[in-house]
Amino acid sequence: VQLQASGGGLVQAGDSLRLSCLASGLTFSKYGMGWFRQAPGKEREFVAAISWRPAFTYYIDSVKGRFTISRDNAKNTVYLQMNSLKPEDTAVYYCARDSEYLGTYWKKNSAEYDYWGQGTQVTVSS
Repeated sequence: VQLQASGGGLVQAGDSLRLSCLASGLTFSKYGMGWFRQAPGKEREFVAAISWRPAFTYYIDSVKGRFTISRDNAKNTVYLQMNSLKPEDTAVYYCARDSEYLGTYWKKNSAEYDYWGQGTQVTVSS
């Protein structure tokens, strides 16, 4: 059972990155997925979620209009497209699977996610 996050890196403010999270060894298509991030010295923070039905997405206010979460169930992959990056977006980004089968609402609490990726570092310089 594995969630493998990738795509992080060091970029300048205003640049873009696309994070990917490949799921293997677990059921993917009938579960919502989320992205979280943790900056140094701060608690892990919810960023975005997508339902198992890809049309439904949710974002925290600070990334609305800049980040887009999407998924490709045929590839068992969830993405986070991040545009207009800011230094305050600097963090380790984690993908996670919603613990509820065919979940009906977005979950912002990390305790409601059962599988986690290892994290990928995003650093945005000013």
